[in-house]
Amino acid sequence: MSLYNTPNILTLLRIILIPLIAVLMFIPSAWAAWTALGFYTLACVTDWLDGYIARRDNIISAFGRFLDPIADKLLIAILLLIFAGMERLEGWWILPACVIMFREILIAGLREFLGPQNIVIHVSKLAKWKTTSQMIALGFLVVGDYGNVILPETLLIGQILLSISAVLTFITGYEYMVQGMKAIIKMEKKK
Repeated sequence: MSLYNTPNILTLLRIILIPLIAVLMFIPSAWAAWTALGFYTLACVTDWLDGYIARRDNIISAFGRFLDPIADKLLIAILLLIFAGMERLEGWWILPACVIMFREILIAGLREFLGPQNIVIHVSKLAKWKTTSQMIALGFLVVGDYGNVILPETLLIGQILLSISAVLTFITGYEYMVQGMKAIIKMEKKK
């Protein structure tokens, strides 16, 4: 299977977009905020599209299985750090970001541990809703107060949506940990 297939190229594009989004967010201008939102939206579309094409055309590669989740986590982590640094998430609003980062690292570690044992933790429908809600919330936070010309309190809406996403993140993280611990206990019993 070629390294340069459409899903992998889309995943690489998503990674390339991350620094562009980050740089644009530090330019204090409406055009930069809206351009960052455009690039962020493109990154979200590539996340959906690479998975869709891979499943549709049965293009599953080791490189894609490795890189796709990393691209997602890089996008989320870097944006959450930028939001905290730019004070789009401050005070209590930083807690949803902490929940999201905690879960992402914990589940990534769990998958890394279980992977060599050929144990797969499948993505649930709720996890897909979590991802969608997270993407929407982050979009509001990317544009920030520059979005007020279209929708007042854009930043607050993003903060609230991120909090809802953090609740879904916690629930799905718990579900994955239960699955993972059951697999680990089975492994221990076999020893």
